[in-house]
Amino acid sequence: MLSAAFSTARLLPKHVCRSYATAAVANGSHVLSPNVAATSLQTQSSPSQASPFQQPVYVPLSSLLRSKDALSVSDQLAELDPSVFSHPIRRDILHLCVVHYLDSLRQGSANTKTRAEVRGSGRKIRPQKGSGRARLGDGQSPMLVGGGVAFGPKPRDFSTELPRKVIQMGMRVALSARVKEHNLRVVESLDWTGTKTKDMARRLEELGWDQKTLFITGKESVPPRLMRTTGNLPRTSVSTAQEVEVYDLVKWPHVVLDLEAVQWFEHKLSKIRRVESPAADTPSSD
Repeated sequence: MLSAAFSTARLLPKHVCRSYATAAVANGSHVLSPNVAATSLQTQSSPSQASPFQQPVYVPLSSLLRSKDALSVSDQLAELDPSVFSHPIRRDILHLCVVHYLDSLRQGSANTKTRAEVRGSGRKIRPQKGSGRARLGDGQSPMLVGGGVAFGPKPRDFSTELPRKVIQMGMRVALSARVKEHNLRVVESLDWTGTKTKDMARRLEELGWDQKTLFITGKESVPPRLMRTTGNLPRTSVSTAQEVEVYDLVKWPHVVLDLEAVQWFEHKLSKIRRVESPAADTPSSD
């Protein structure tokens, strides 16, 4: 369980954000919903708030479940760390991360036999001179059918090395790209109560999430019922925040995070230093 000091995904009513000046929109902040403008809370200062040059990112809170509280949930916003979800787009970094991941998937098990490994006798096929034909050695020569392979592939490791900070930047860029495309959603929880695939498919169609959607949870494992009901849906995948790769965020156009996943990403990728409260540092009088 993450510490409260790293919990930066806060839920705010929409009317609170609308009450502030919309100067942030003019400054180039991203509108994350057709009816909700991304605004800045410059009048409020807190230790976990972003610097004045980086305005917070707000995403409408969605609900995977059909419940009576769905309307109240849809009226709330999740505040995201701008250093994680509003990073400048770097296509070169994404390319490095994707190639690095795909290289690690290669088996590298291709193997061919050289002339020394091919079965057969080492006897010279014909005399060197007198036949009028080309000179030949043994039957394992690469020039002959059934002979060895010259410079053929051998088992090797195709994996490459990439600095950890580059991979972290790639994760920030991938998440920020989905936010700017309005293809990132945040839900309170991914705990699905049903057991039927058709019910999940119907709900995803209602939400518009039936077009290649990746669900990411911040828990140690994917909820069992979510895994079961989405297992036979070809355009849906589930993963945990610990296991997701930059390649996954690039491959799946739509991404759905729960609040725990948001907290996990902000804890691992945030560049904003958290300032602990003075009361925690003050020694007790006892």
